[in-house]
Amino acid sequence: MFGAPLEHLGFPLPQRHRGLSASGGADSALRFAVLGPVRIWRGEQALPVLRPLERAVLCVLLLRGRTATAGELVDGVWGDAPPPQAIAGLRTHAFRLRRALGPGVLVSEAGGYALRMRPGALDLAVCEDYEARAERATAEGELTGARKLLHMAAELWEGQPLAGVPGPYAEAQRARLEQRRLSLLEARLELDLELGLHTDAVSELTALTAEHPLRERLRTLLMTALYRSGRQAEALGVYTDTRRLLSEELGVAPSAELARLHQRILRADPTLAGPRRLPAGAKAVPTASPSPAPRPAQLPAKLADFTGRAAVMDTLRKRLPLAQGTVMAISVVQGLGGVGKTALAVCVAHTARERFPDGQLFVDLIGHNAQPADPAAVLGTFLRALGTPPAEIPEGLQERAALYRSVLADRRVLVLLDNAHDTAQVRPLLPGSPTCATLITSRAPMTGLDGAHVVDLSTMAQSEALALFTRIIGDERAAAEPHACRQAVAACGYLPLAIRIAAARLTTRPAWTVRNLTDRLADAHRRLHELRAGDLAVKTSFEFGYAQLGPSQARAFRLLALTYGPDISLAAATAILGVTAQEAERLLESLVDTSLLHSPEPGRYRYHDLVRIYARDRAERDEPPADRAAAMSRMRDFYVASAARVYAMGRPGDRLVGHLLSTDHPGQDFGGARTALDWLLSEADCLLTCAQQGAKSPERGAVRRAADLLLATRDLVESGTHYLQYEAAARSVGHAAHIAGDTAAEGRARLALAGMFPVTRGQQQADDDARRAGLLATAAGDLTTACHAVNVRGVVAIYQQRYDDAETHLREALRGFRADDNLACVAGVLSNLSRVHAATGRADSAVDLAARGVALRRSLGSTWRIANGQLALGIALHRAGRHAAALSELLEALNTFRDNRQRLWEGSTHARLAEVYLAANHPAEAATHAEQALALGSIGNKWRRGSILSVLSQAWEQLGQPDRARACRRKAEMSWVWWSP
Repeated sequence: MFGAPLEHLGFPLPQRHRGLSASGGADSALRFAVLGPVRIWRGEQALPVLRPLERAVLCVLLLRGRTATAGELVDGVWGDAPPPQAIAGLRTHAFRLRRALGPGVLVSEAGGYALRMRPGALDLAVCEDYEARAERATAEGELTGARKLLHMAAELWEGQPLAGVPGPYAEAQRARLEQRRLSLLEARLELDLELGLHTDAVSELTALTAEHPLRERLRTLLMTALYRSGRQAEALGVYTDTRRLLSEELGVAPSAELARLHQRILRADPTLAGPRRLPAGAKAVPTASPSPAPRPAQLPAKLADFTGRAAVMDTLRKRLPLAQGTVMAISVVQGLGGVGKTALAVCVAHTARERFPDGQLFVDLIGHNAQPADPAAVLGTFLRALGTPPAEIPEGLQERAALYRSVLADRRVLVLLDNAHDTAQVRPLLPGSPTCATLITSRAPMTGLDGAHVVDLSTMAQSEALALFTRIIGDERAAAEPHACRQAVAACGYLPLAIRIAAARLTTRPAWTVRNLTDRLADAHRRLHELRAGDLAVKTSFEFGYAQLGPSQARAFRLLALTYGPDISLAAATAILGVTAQEAERLLESLVDTSLLHSPEPGRYRYHDLVRIYARDRAERDEPPADRAAAMSRMRDFYVASAARVYAMGRPGDRLVGHLLSTDHPGQDFGGARTALDWLLSEADCLLTCAQQGAKSPERGAVRRAADLLLATRDLVESGTHYLQYEAAARSVGHAAHIAGDTAAEGRARLALAGMFPVTRGQQQADDDARRAGLLATAAGDLTTACHAVNVRGVVAIYQQRYDDAETHLREALRGFRADDNLACVAGVLSNLSRVHAATGRADSAVDLAARGVALRRSLGSTWRIANGQLALGIALHRAGRHAAALSELLEALNTFRDNRQRLWEGSTHARLAEVYLAANHPAEAATHAEQALALGSIGNKWRRGSILSVLSQAWEQLGQPDRARACRRKAEMSWVWWSP
């Protein structure tokens, strides 16, 4: 197996190596990668990315190679300061890993966990095998084969190992793996020198020594490569730099090996010359020319504090040397203004310049300007730099481009075209020779450049942003205020230009603390004003792009920024702009082309935080107030109407939608209930921020719309995914409605809060909210809200074991819903009444009421809502002692909830199954379902959690595990103490 090529083992080869080996391997076998971001494949299918702590657990299990005890895993993930519930958290992460990996992979044994993997399933193991085979080949004199094996091993690495994995174990392993990667590269470069590839090795060694300046082995190899390339003076200069660096940084002298090499170079030791042969197919490059052509060196200086972008740098460095093949290498770096395209491109060009000894050309094409650089004028400048006499430069663009390509034929020149406007501007400036390479930066996509490698440069990761900020302001200042530093780079939106400006302001104001800076950046209205230093300003960068927009583009740019959501869908944008879907898509895609918008996935669009602030500022200045208000009204109508459609499709027979305010927008069309639910969950953040925005709007009717939106999106609470955001929105709407004196809106907001009690709120608080909602609704003549409020009071009374009050409330709700012909809610109240009867010993009537509720839901054509009725029927059957029938109903309900991603109901059903299995003398099954209910983390409030822990305690007791039973009982008691009814 270990002798197979990478693709036989299932590891993806880089694109340029595809097709070199036949496909093979088990299609469904699991494969793990740690030599970069931690990833998992099943065959060729990448599994979804795990949560950070799940990756941390997986990392410990993969790299230990044996069973890891619970204590070892806790130490590896959290170190010396684990959270109080670390073991419980560990079990949750293990449960999720099992579900992701499939059966039989993650197993429990010897008080811990272990992975069962096939040989070669881990990329690190494959890498180690390649290294071992290379070592054997070297010993046998097969240097070419050994070099190929080491190259294959190095190709497995994809950036920083264990990237993004938290925890002390991962941090230690990351450092160990990075050292291993460097040793691997050193071994391969040593073979390069043995095979006479010293000239090609110089640039790579130069880059590596810059990244790892204190690594003497790299310096030894670089000095050797330079000497063998006829660059003795540079080789001696490397030694001088090394000696100075080691003395200043560590206070030591160079190693004996490095000192001996220095002496050998000084006396031109003939044994140091090395082999003279070249690999097959390589051409010798003449060392001199009778009439040497000019060698332009036009690259701007690198930024002294350039930081981060390691993965992108590595990719581009590998792409540029692909020149000198059969086709010229073209790389394009595109992205938002201020994201660091030019700084990155210049840094890459400097690291690659050794590959292009005939020169490097550079030009700023001022693509963001109203009058970009003329390609003909640029060609004239380039031709003169390449030695063409001015009198021989033709006038026309095509003639100049043809001469330019002729001059560059067979020359190794790197061309950096910065800040390009479009493809038409760039195309005449491209060399025609495969020995050249071109690096382009642009805000706009360079479509139509065949074979170009495109990098979409995004904002920095937080770690990179902090490193850049720290490098500019100094380690001591950053170490004194780490939290403020994180706040500062976050306020800058992780945009390199903004970070540089903010840090520069600090360096020129030694009396300021970082907190002073973050306080000034906290005000969004002044943030762009603060991000200005000398002739640098973030706002100026955005203004260049805005100035190129047409009137309809500029209007879209301004109006869409008025939304509070993290992103926006095409359908919502269409409603806000009041145009057709086709026109909206054209406008949004044109803004993406200018990098003023980002499209993270088809049909969704997002502003960078600072661009959104700029766009809102333009809207306040350039957009009439009436137009802004109309756009926001269209947004609220779209979201309310669309959410109402989702609500109606999921609850056939529910009349709530008919009691919402009418909207001018029909809402989004959905192909079915599942598609509608998908939309609701994917739009959750936008829906709830729309409600928050409505609460803050001074526009008439906005608060009432926001309250309607809360009622239409109740499924977000029941799905167990967005209840905290929902609660915050409900509080904001309720407060705004109270201030505005809108009793109907306040009543609906109170009802929204009351309905959350199974998840977040105390029972008495929920009853108070529901009582207040009923009073407000009655005063406003909102009878449907009054019915829902009294139904909530009935359910709360069940939890509080006030069964007479519960039945009174529920009977009142039943009369109201029947009067409104709201049959879906009638079915729900019947289910609730069933629970009252079950709790008060009326088992037969409880079963009858629950069965009537299920039958009514079926007659209405309910989808997953039937499972709510089955849950109530299962509880009633359990109280009647009919455990087999109860299990049948509950298991069917569980599958329905799971299929429809209703985590709250799924957890509740697991809890009820645990109770039934315990009563039926099946403690093992009871324990399993209780643990699954707890692992879901969305089973309801602390009181409900305490009940499940109590069931689990009894199950462990019956299974003969008293210690675990006592632990669960203590946790249950703590939950009940915390939760005051």
